[in-house]
Amino acid sequence: MSLIEHLDELRSRIIVITITVVLGGIIGFVLSESIITLLRSALPEGKQTLIQISVGESLSVRLRVALYVGIALALPVILYQVWRFVTPGLTRTERRLIWPLLIGSAVLFVLGIGLGYFVLPFALDFLLSLTLPGVEDQLRLSEYVSFSSTVMLAFGLAFQFPVLLLLLARVGILNYRFLSARRRWAVLAIVLFAIIATPGGDPLSSAVLSLVMYVLFEGTLQLIRKLRP
Repeated sequence: MSLIEHLDELRSRIIVITITVVLGGIIGFVLSESIITLLRSALPEGKQTLIQISVGESLSVRLRVALYVGIALALPVILYQVWRFVTPGLTRTERRLIWPLLIGSAVLFVLGIGLGYFVLPFALDFLLSLTLPGVEDQLRLSEYVSFSSTVMLAFGLAFQFPVLLLLLARVGILNYRFLSARRRWAVLAIVLFAIIATPGGDPLSSAVLSLVMYVLFEGTLQLIRKLRP
C-alpha cells in the first residue's frame, strides 16, 4: 500500500470515528442532565446545590459532558478503527497480542472510572470538612463537574498501567527482572502520578489511587514473570 493509500485510509477511519463521537455526543447531551444529577449525588447531603456565575454556563457544561459521553460510547469503534488501521503492518503474533490488549484496555478504563466515582463521595466529604468556620460552601457547576470528571479520569488512566507494562514487556523493552529491581522507583512514580493526577490536593484520593496502582503493578509484575521472565 502506497503512502497516499495509507493517508486516504487514515482519513476514512478518522471520519468514521468523528461521526461516531458526534452521534455518541448527541446521546450524551440528551443524558447530560441526568449525568450531572448523578455527579451531584456524590456531594454530602445539604451541599448538592450548585451555582452558576455566567450566562450559558449550564449549556457549556452539558456540552462538555456530552463530549465525554460521546468519546466513551465511541470507544469500541475507536479501538476497532485503530485495530484495522495497524493490522496490515503487524505480524500474526502481534495481531493476536494487540486485540486482547485493546479489549482489556477498554474494560480496565471503565472499571477505573467506576472506582473513581466510588471514591468521589469520600474525597468530597473530606475536602468539604476542611471548610473554615464562617465560610459557606458554594460550589460552581462548571468547576465541580471538572473536578469530579478529573478524579474519575485519573482512576481510568491509572487502570491503563497494567496494559502499558504488558505491552512493553511483550515487545521486549521491559522484563520481570528489570521491573522488580526498580520496584522502589516504580512506587515513587506511582505516588507522584497520584498526587499530580488528583485535583484539589485531596490526600484521600491520592492515597487510594496510589494503593490501587501499586496492587495493579504487583499483579502485572507476576503476570509478566510468567509470560517473559
